[in-house]
Amino acid sequence: MAGTSGAGLATYNDKRDFTKTAEPRGRKAKKAGHSFVIQKHAATRLHYDLRLEMDGVLKSWAVTKGPSLVAGEKRLAVHVEDHPLDYGTFEGTIPKGNYGAGAVIVWDRGTWVPVDGDYAKGKLEFELRGQKLSGRWHLVRMRGKRGETRENWLLIKAEDDAARPADAPDILTERPESLKTGRTVEEVAEGADETPKPARPKAASRVRKDAAIPRAKKAPMPDFVEPALAALRPAPPTGAKWLHEVKFDGYRLQARLEGQQVRLLTRSGLDWTDRFGAEVTDALRALPAEAFIIDGELVVEAGAGASDFSALQADLSEGRNERFVFYAFDLLYLNGQDLRAAPLLARKQALEDLVGSRPGRVRYSGHFGEAGAMVLRHACRLSLEGIISKEADAPYRSGRGKTWIKSKCSARQELVVAGYVPSTTSDKLVGSLALGVFDDGRLDYVGRVGTGFSAAVARNLRDRLDGMRIDDSPFADKLAADAARGVRFVRPELVAEVEFRAWTADGMLRHASFRGLREDKPAAEVVRENGPAKPAPQAPRRRVTLTHPDRIYWPDEGITKEGLADYYAQVWPRIAPFIVGRPLALLRCPSGIDGQKFFQKHAWKGISKHIALVKDPKAKGEEPMVAINDLDGLMALVQSAVLEIHPWGSTVADWDRPDTITMDLDPGEGVAWDAVIAGAQEVRQRLTDAGLAAFVKTSGGKGLHVVAPLVPKADWPAVKTFAKELADAMAVDAPGAYVSTIAKAKRKGRILIDYLRNQRGMTAVAAYSTRARPGAAVSMPVAWEELDQIAPDYFTVINTPARLDALTRDPWEDFRPAAAPLQAKPAAKGRKR
Repeated sequence: MAGTSGAGLATYNDKRDFTKTAEPRGRKAKKAGHSFVIQKHAATRLHYDLRLEMDGVLKSWAVTKGPSLVAGEKRLAVHVEDHPLDYGTFEGTIPKGNYGAGAVIVWDRGTWVPVDGDYAKGKLEFELRGQKLSGRWHLVRMRGKRGETRENWLLIKAEDDAARPADAPDILTERPESLKTGRTVEEVAEGADETPKPARPKAASRVRKDAAIPRAKKAPMPDFVEPALAALRPAPPTGAKWLHEVKFDGYRLQARLEGQQVRLLTRSGLDWTDRFGAEVTDALRALPAEAFIIDGELVVEAGAGASDFSALQADLSEGRNERFVFYAFDLLYLNGQDLRAAPLLARKQALEDLVGSRPGRVRYSGHFGEAGAMVLRHACRLSLEGIISKEADAPYRSGRGKTWIKSKCSARQELVVAGYVPSTTSDKLVGSLALGVFDDGRLDYVGRVGTGFSAAVARNLRDRLDGMRIDDSPFADKLAADAARGVRFVRPELVAEVEFRAWTADGMLRHASFRGLREDKPAAEVVRENGPAKPAPQAPRRRVTLTHPDRIYWPDEGITKEGLADYYAQVWPRIAPFIVGRPLALLRCPSGIDGQKFFQKHAWKGISKHIALVKDPKAKGEEPMVAINDLDGLMALVQSAVLEIHPWGSTVADWDRPDTITMDLDPGEGVAWDAVIAGAQEVRQRLTDAGLAAFVKTSGGKGLHVVAPLVPKADWPAVKTFAKELADAMAVDAPGAYVSTIAKAKRKGRILIDYLRNQRGMTAVAAYSTRARPGAAVSMPVAWEELDQIAPDYFTVINTPARLDALTRDPWEDFRPAAAPLQAKPAAKGRKR
């Protein structure tokens, strides 16, 4: 068959006369990589050639209608002969009379990452990281017909953040230009100038005429422009003259393009271009301009898309750059014109015209004109860092002024590292850092931070700080005995960004978490900032002693035993109603999530006196089960390495009459998030039809839990029967969408409506409980209207406290008051979708 790997490059070479075509001669490469290229080819029939690097060649498919960003839309992809890697840069015209005669441009390129499947078996799932195409894709080989000589495949976009709705602009018409020269395939065919130039969208010519920007001045490009800085205020400003942007959690950078040279400068003017790899600079170079200065922020978007400074730090330390995104929020100079005197809105309009609204390595940072307080509340509810409010008509002013105001969701600031305490679990790691702030030249102690270090960061910090040791304390005042215990002092030169709940009355940090080093700011500039808009609520004090508090439970996120204890202390008032006085099944992970894991529901040797032992009245002769009655009990679970808490749906006061129904929606492979949301809404409606109130929470995994409070009158068999009938009815009414059986073979592309949580002895993860999985997600109660703004693992140990501080109303506030007895059967058939 054409295109099979056995043909190698012989077929490619046999089809071409290299004395007549400029295409590269076919030679198999020795290097191994994962490059991809899509070439737009105006041959006898216009098509797009998708080429994926495998085994030293480019496996190739002719996509007749071109790729589509609409999830699920199938595009025919005809497998053709392998091409040499050198072909990935080919652009030009193949002369008439030659195989494939016509114009060719490099339409998109980048890297691809295998996700699942096997090319040889005709099914491949992969991620594209290009400048026009990104996200997950599927290539599926179709069954051949008798006598058919070509090998037909289907190219299908998967459902993810990079997918577009069916009515969105078509990427093929939106971005017709070459990434290599900026020419269209028509220009190449007409023999247009082949000199490389910045890529531009031919169809729309988005960039405004410079003269249309008010108060713009013709001028040479200025040297480094000191960035505008925002003043911290406890609340955002009000009034129509302000616009509001999301505050990013990354590195502030000034992107400068002069000719084909791109440079990325920090807020102090350091050249960090080489630190971030070629993908971002290539994307900036491809913007349709000859020269610009863009003010923006380079971030890593972890989890559900929120920027995460810790993830950025981790990627930098590991030499990874595939997740870097540059958000552009201001335009200072463009094509010979200085825009700093222009109004902000005019600068932003020109910037949006330049960058466009498409997703990619460079993205435009939009803004909101609504009331700042409302924007801040929304940002905080989604656990973002905060917002920046800017005067819409103001010019760009370097330095800290009154036209940019920042409002934060939680207390976070830079602090000076002045010492460290070694880890109690390894002599190669940092256990905690001693921190301070400067005040008129004196360094004041503000406390320690002992969580938030990944294992790699803790090791790197130890190596670095060991070389900075000094004999005497750099703090102006002598430290108290507790503060000084175990501290090894260092030169106060490094700056750490730290998130914390509040300042104590004596000026110390409460519940601090390390977010990363800020190498773009001198330590001498670090002073105490104003606090958050309101002080964090006082969490109850714990009395249980933690041994090895710096033991890391989530290595990538750097969450320690003490960090987990801090989290549970902060959420205690909310989690308590769901775990106190109930039999518990516990997932214990003594070495963290990467070590041994085991479920435990019975008492163990050496169990803490703060953990209650309870006897199941129907389990005579069995070991006691475990429960907790107070915060000390929860802290004892943390000390015992409990990373997941799964309560019964009934209490120890009434074992046999449940007070909760939990319907677990578990999506199978290929199910989109909006389908899970629709399924949860369907469960909600059926519960409502049965006279029950329905609440929703993330599972902390892939799905959702729809939970109904009960007046405990019905017994377990009745509740199980009700839940099973509800699940079965959904599976019958919409068999293509839902199943109610556990068998994995039946779940692909469908959602399991798991009703088995609702029987005696079974459990479901508690609201606010952590999950023993990478990412440190928690099972989070949410409002129904929030579902389309988050992902199932959006809320984590790190960002949950800020969300809870920002909530004006608990979405589960009425959970227990809404309890009703189980009376009606669930809605039966007739709800087909």
